[in-house]
Amino acid sequence: MLIGRVLKTQITLITFLTFFIQLSLKAQIGFPYCESFDSNTTKSTTIFGADAQLVNGALRLTNNQVDQRGYVYIDIPFSSAYGIKTSFEYFSYGGDGADGIAFFLFDASIPNFAIGGFGGSLGYSKRNNEPGLAGAYLGVGFDEFGNFGNTAEGKSGGFPGAGESYVPDAIVIRGPGNGFSGYEFIKGRKTMASGPDGLASDQFFPISSGGIGTQRVTDLNEPGYRKANISLVPNPSGLGYLITLVMDYTVFQNIHRTITIFQDVPFPYEAPANLKLGFSASTGGFTNFHEIRNLTVEVANDEDLQNPVGSDIDGLESCAGADNQYYITKDNVELLNENASISCLQFFESFEEIESESGDICEQAKCDELNRFLVMPEGVFEATDEPGGFLFVPNQDFAGEEVTVYYTVTDNYGKRSQGNSLTIKIQESPPAMKLVKSEGEESVDEIFLCGGESVLLKGIPEIAYTNIEWRKDGEKIQGAEDFEYNAKQSGTYTILGFNERGCSIASNEIVITFPDSPDYGIENPIIGCEPGEGVDVTSYLEGYDPNTYDYLLVGNGNSYLNDEMKNIVDSGLYELTVKPKTVDCYSDPIQIEIIILEEELIADFKFSIRGLGITGDEDGGIFPEDPVQFENLSDNSSVNWQWDFGDGNTSEEENPIHVFGKKGVFDIVLTVENELGCTASVTKQLSITKSYRIMVPTGFTPLEEENKTFVPKFKGIVNMQLSIFNMWGEFIFQTDDLSSIGWDGTLKGNLLDAGVYVFRIDAEAKDGEKVTKTGKFRLIR
Repeated sequence: MLIGRVLKTQITLITFLTFFIQLSLKAQIGFPYCESFDSNTTKSTTIFGADAQLVNGALRLTNNQVDQRGYVYIDIPFSSAYGIKTSFEYFSYGGDGADGIAFFLFDASIPNFAIGGFGGSLGYSKRNNEPGLAGAYLGVGFDEFGNFGNTAEGKSGGFPGAGESYVPDAIVIRGPGNGFSGYEFIKGRKTMASGPDGLASDQFFPISSGGIGTQRVTDLNEPGYRKANISLVPNPSGLGYLITLVMDYTVFQNIHRTITIFQDVPFPYEAPANLKLGFSASTGGFTNFHEIRNLTVEVANDEDLQNPVGSDIDGLESCAGADNQYYITKDNVELLNENASISCLQFFESFEEIESESGDICEQAKCDELNRFLVMPEGVFEATDEPGGFLFVPNQDFAGEEVTVYYTVTDNYGKRSQGNSLTIKIQESPPAMKLVKSEGEESVDEIFLCGGESVLLKGIPEIAYTNIEWRKDGEKIQGAEDFEYNAKQSGTYTILGFNERGCSIASNEIVITFPDSPDYGIENPIIGCEPGEGVDVTSYLEGYDPNTYDYLLVGNGNSYLNDEMKNIVDSGLYELTVKPKTVDCYSDPIQIEIIILEEELIADFKFSIRGLGITGDEDGGIFPEDPVQFENLSDNSSVNWQWDFGDGNTSEEENPIHVFGKKGVFDIVLTVENELGCTASVTKQLSITKSYRIMVPTGFTPLEEENKTFVPKFKGIVNMQLSIFNMWGEFIFQTDDLSSIGWDGTLKGNLLDAGVYVFRIDAEAKDGEKVTKTGKFRLIR
């Protein structure tokens, strides 16, 4: 049935506006669900985290960087009774191909969302010591690198015969799991290979739309476009669902294709009553941008759904000038779909205002906020967040009259009733009492008390009431039925007087506050990272307000009141208390430790080519492919290291090795942090100006086992000619073989005398630079 009850206060225009703003922020519940990700905001129920962010019209799950991970899930339960159908565009581009994107479903009753292992598990499956997605039901991986369809990293099952070997460019279905159990391989399809698990050769397409330097492709006629269409239809002859996955993709200009990857694949696992869905993506040592947009979630078996059937409602009563709360229940509206619930209640002034359902699936998903709030001359109707719940606030001038409006309900499948009438009679309410402080009948809004104190409150009646009721924080105080009440607890107090019709209007509110120990979320300890400089304790106090409260900090034999706390120069233990200025009692103390560094934290480092000790051009130069060893020389107290190599790459290792892969001048920044959270940074410049290196020995010993030939060592050289002359310029030896062992010291088979000889090198570096190098060396016998 439909129940009405009188609530607490006379509503005002400000209340209307506040409620309307709250309605505009309310998310929908259930099907259909559409999220385009094309603006700077999303629905409040679209939750994303880790590296995920909105970027230029799409949700970017990972940047084109190593070791990225991102996820998004829709915090709305979708009924599993009629299956789920979803479509989305995905974009994987700009890198060298790893790891991929996963679409997943999980049990909506799981209290806390917990993403799975990343890397090759794509945020769905377990991964070594990382548990899988909590309450996982289904995972579909769009796998670029090839680790979602094998048994690597502790996953369960994979493509037949794959073992831990990579299976790149594959779409893989994995089953239910929780923690370290389950997530079994169900079915996979290789998109760039033929055979029983592959595609026809004329259907090949890579999971990633493009390599390094490519951009997001949104035009279905352009190479690189990708869209997935997944449906889970209840299996008519067994448990679980039949899964179908259809891909829309473009490999060649203006040749858009649609092919079926999976057709009615049995998924024999019983589904929870409600599911939630999401996406995740990851990169490892290889990279890609991973993005999604234009997500649509629908019921798979939409043709089996029916519209709710409403009924005309009358015989209801309300109290003028007060909030009257009602609920439309299954006794008023017949919900014909399994697991159906009311997700949207809308009001209309006339039956003719009710529009027919839109053919646009995403429009069906919307609960028009304008229709959840209806202002009539007789009063205001407001839908609440509770299923089928609404408030009616009648105007006093219409006491004794009736008001009729029209309503529709939409269920969690997006199906809406045709519209019915709702009639409520408006009863007269008594005038509200005036609530005061009993002593002197003083009108106050707020009263501050110290511990153990109480205050006597009083309601001043306007008429003779049939019943008196006191409320604290909106809840009835049992046994309080007189015009006076001795309040001993903090809270918001009101008094109500009822007439013979059971109507009332709440009095004004009085707020009683005790100065409890404050919870400022204060950091403890408070750290001063600059030796000799004081710390400002007030900056750590959320809502610091010395005009309303007194703050007292005591420690090290000193006391600091309010703004005196802005410069505490001594380390030690302190106690903080607070009180409203209107009372004399302070709260219980909170202990705070203040630590000020005695010595400055210093960051420093050095670098050289690993194993060679070369630091720059002066000793041979650093090359793009050289592994550069960075050595931390910072203060021993540092425990965290953040390196920025100036080329878009970072590291958290203490002594990392990095290959820059290109010429340039790079500003290397090292930021260190000690165990107290203090940081220090230093910047040094590393120059890579050459793409080649030639090192020539100063001598060789043809008669010894070591250094038997004269041959230069080189790097980055694509061709080179080595010529040898004696000191009179006579030609002795020449080779242009890069793999030559060099000159063995002989001429026409005879070993030459010890002495000084001359070399000339004519070479070309891999970037096209011409190189000539001459010099002397010694033959030693």
